Amino acid sequence: MSLRAQYLASLKMREVEEFFDLVFYRPLAFLFVKAIYRTDITPNQITVISMLLGVIAGVCFALGSAAMLIAGAVLLVAYDVLDCSDGQLARLKKNGTRTGRILDGVSDYVVDVTVYIGIGIGFANASDDPAFWWLMLVAAGLSNAVHAILVDYYRNRFLDVVLGRVSTFEEDLQAFEAERDEMRRQGDHYFDRLLIGIYVGYSRLQSRITSGSKEHNHLAVAEPKEYYRRNRVIIRLWLFLGPTTQITFLVICALFNRMDIYIYGLVIAANAWAVVLYPFQSLINHRLKPATTS
Repeated sequence: MSLRAQYLASLKMREVEEFFDLVFYRPLAFLFVKAIYRTDITPNQITVISMLLGVIAGVCFALGSAAMLIAGAVLLVAYDVLDCSDGQLARLKKNGTRTGRILDGVSDYVVDVTVYIGIGIGFANASDDPAFWWLMLVAAGLSNAVHAILVDYYRNRFLDVVLGRVSTFEEDLQAFEAERDEMRRQGDHYFDRLLIGIYVGYSRLQSRITSGSKEHNHLAVAEPKEYYRRNRVIIRLWLFLGPTTQITFLVICALFNRMDIYIYGLVIAANAWAVVLYPFQSLINHRLKPATTS
């Protein structure tokens, strides 16, 4: 298999990859994966290392100096490269696990919380109006969380329908719940049970935010080619709210010591983008018809 073919095999699907992932983070991640492919390093170990780098980046932001902001920005870039690497390695080696997938999501939220607390300590506390900037930072963090839920949902729904894979909102969730129940009966696997519980709760929240179970049932039986045709543009527009785009924006603002622009960008510009996209997505969903059966 050629190097290009191996790289493409390490991706989920180009249509659901963020722009900065495709042109920067994932190529670097792929080179890292190739370097460690024959070692015993596992995707979960990479996830933990990436999380530690992200947490250290949050500490750098808390220190607040221009040099520490640059260090935090560099660490966030390294975090995102490794965050891409764990999934690529799992797909190439075909050794990914359900728990690993959940751990990856949990680590992202741990890093997000740490980074936002760091920005609050290093930027908001040092400003002329700490109360205002803490409130704005909380609004930015909540906005980021909602955007992540929306992007994650529409990305997974796109993959579910177009690739004809098991829906992460129906059968897959039931499988996770059944696995957790079995672990509970065995009386062990406490960490895995915790991760599965977090994932199930997060997925149910996604379901409520993105219009409810009736829409999910309707989309689950949509004709794949028609779904792809109608959604291939808007899914790319949703991806501008994705985590890699948000991290890249934060890195740029940190390099120029302008955390105020980052916070305003998330609270005003990113939310406005979501408000514009949401009705168009709902219209597309309502126009989709179930696939015909032979």
